[in-house]
Amino acid sequence: MEEPKENNNRTAEVTFSRDLGLFDATMIGVGAMIGAGIFVLTGIASGVAGPGALLAFILNGFVTLLTALSYAELASCYPESGGGYAYIRKAFPGAVGFVSGWMLWFCYVIACSLYALGFGSYFWEFIHSYFPLLSAAAFGLLGQELPLILVTLSIGLAVIAINMRGTALTGKVENFLTIAKMVILAVFIFYGLKQILNIPTQAVSSFRPFLPNGFSGVVLAMGLTFIAFEGYDLIATVAEEIKQPKKTIPRATLIALSLTVIFYLLIVVVCIGAIRPDTGTSWEFLGRYQETAIVKAAENFMPSFGVALIIFGGLLSTLSALNATVLAASRVAFSMGRDKMLPVALGAIHATRRTPHIAVAVTGVLLLIMAMLFPIHIIGSAASVMFLLTFSLVNLSLISLRRQFPEVKAGFRVPFYPITPVVAIVLNLVLAVSQYYFDPFSWYIAMSWFLVGLFIYFVHFEKITAPEMPQVLEVGQTKQTREYEYRILIPLHNPDHVIPLMKLAVPIAKAHGGEIIVLGVIDVPQSLPIHEGMRFVHHKTPLLKQAIQYGNQAQVPTRSALRIAHRVYDGILRTAEAEKASLILMGWKGHTTRRDRIIGEVTDKVVNHAPCDVITVKLMGDLSLKKILIPTAGGFHAMLAAQFAALYQAEYGTQVTSCYVVPRGATQETRERAYDWIEKTVQETELSSSVRRTLIESEKVASGLARASGNYDLIILGVSEEGLFSSVLFGEIAEKVSRYSRVPVMMVKRYEGVVKSVVKKVLG
Repeated sequence: MEEPKENNNRTAEVTFSRDLGLFDATMIGVGAMIGAGIFVLTGIASGVAGPGALLAFILNGFVTLLTALSYAELASCYPESGGGYAYIRKAFPGAVGFVSGWMLWFCYVIACSLYALGFGSYFWEFIHSYFPLLSAAAFGLLGQELPLILVTLSIGLAVIAINMRGTALTGKVENFLTIAKMVILAVFIFYGLKQILNIPTQAVSSFRPFLPNGFSGVVLAMGLTFIAFEGYDLIATVAEEIKQPKKTIPRATLIALSLTVIFYLLIVVVCIGAIRPDTGTSWEFLGRYQETAIVKAAENFMPSFGVALIIFGGLLSTLSALNATVLAASRVAFSMGRDKMLPVALGAIHATRRTPHIAVAVTGVLLLIMAMLFPIHIIGSAASVMFLLTFSLVNLSLISLRRQFPEVKAGFRVPFYPITPVVAIVLNLVLAVSQYYFDPFSWYIAMSWFLVGLFIYFVHFEKITAPEMPQVLEVGQTKQTREYEYRILIPLHNPDHVIPLMKLAVPIAKAHGGEIIVLGVIDVPQSLPIHEGMRFVHHKTPLLKQAIQYGNQAQVPTRSALRIAHRVYDGILRTAEAEKASLILMGWKGHTTRRDRIIGEVTDKVVNHAPCDVITVKLMGDLSLKKILIPTAGGFHAMLAAQFAALYQAEYGTQVTSCYVVPRGATQETRERAYDWIEKTVQETELSSSVRRTLIESEKVASGLARASGNYDLIILGVSEEGLFSSVLFGEIAEKVSRYSRVPVMMVKRYEGVVKSVVKKVLG
């Protein structure tokens, strides 16, 4: 089937204005990561790992970097609001996509609640330290809980109001808060380093022994402090509001993570190295004071204003993190509402302010309710588990989307793919499991929320989203007279290609005692109901009748099938699966006008996901099979190509020439090795002894084959693992050959499942 044009008409979607630049996006990430966590967790991590807390932060930074790289690539490919949810849903639509968004929204809302409560705690700590009479009056009149609740409500409402006003205002507030807290932390680090330089010997001794509680203490500290590194993903969550997202998001993500890790490491170094406790070690001192350890550290080496500065820094940190996380949480809710995975009202955008005002309001109400009613420290631990599980799915989505959409051009590519995302998945899962041993209840909450989400999806939202999913409808199929083990599926689109494709299929079907199934696919825009395609069924009928007539004349069982599909490749692939096809034989135009696409969306999808062998043919007018050229370098694909050539040789009396491309002026040893490959191909297939052997001299494989093509009627290409074709199937060589060849080009790919089973059998 020649490459048809996919009809991707979509109904208009509401979108945001792009107000955030590189600096704004970076500050969102830094603001979310450098929150209250570093103030609270430094002492706790030091208490369980000793100086090894430094290693725990380094390793957490590495684990975080691996997933951040996946976020950077995905965000540069798909700059959509929703972040991790959007990527997972694109890779795994349906229940998995819904649950990922359901969990991520919960995580962000919990984080918002934590930050709001944290702000209230730091506020009253500040008042208690410097305005004790005011603090005593407030708690005396209102009790122990109400003052905290009032401050939490007030700051929550203020941040919600800022987010309702507009992204530009939210970004400006975030920039101010983040810069202010970074300055405060820089002052803290400055005085700490100054103290270390004054007592270098004692400072160095504070790091000995480095692992007083062994490496297990480091692992425990990693699990406790990982939440402090969560926040870079917020940049991707607001992708639709970032200028030049393909460039900006990867840069902002990596810059934000780098800045955060540097600050964290310096803070841990000065806390351990600059403190001079009266008794015990510095790390024991920090562990003793836990969440207030950084304040006690400031008392040790900072001037009198140090404590006030750190408390004020805690206020700014919690406020900054709250602002950034409300922004992100509302975008996840908005994206799910737009996808009809949550009530559609959440997917609305304010007409003038261009903000998801309903999503912001609902998110705000939920965070305030959770902050007031639930034991946040327990639910917060469950949120950490869900973050880790979601990050694992994001990495898995990167692998899946690369395979599903190889034509998508990324502004950033993950290095050492696929090792990087695979390692990230493993490490995230290890940290998630370690949380069970620290607090089993966190897993119980996480799994309960997960199951509730699945229940809601299957009871309600699956019915709503089902019409939105791409569909395939079977509308016609001729009756199968008997069961055939070998089936060739031929998708038909171009009337000029019916006879050439049947001519190529008939010898293969005869040799295997199989049948031919000719398929017509009517594509319907995804914005329309699938049944709309019924009006166009008659357009495909003449093609199918012509093919069946040819098959009957050639005495090969031939029947037809008709499908209506929102995506042509879905129609082809689902038919191949349903019919248990052994081979898909289809036409293609031989080149693409887009540099970021290999050979076209439909053919790419079929080639990459077919459950059987695949032949694609670039056809040019009438197909003659008098003389065929087969380039070879061994391998499963090349051998299959040679087998097909042998069938044409036997059926049509074709003259077959097997060739190998060698550099000009190649040595005798290179030429002999090339002839060995040719001879191996001939001997291991059913090609007759009349096969001609030849070497083509050319510095480039593609140009050599293209020049030689004029002497033949057809070139059959198989892909080898070595030598001749080192690129992937239908990659640069294949496209160049097909683009510049003067004759039709047929390309053969053996099903990977067959290849793997053969390898497994050989290896025992």
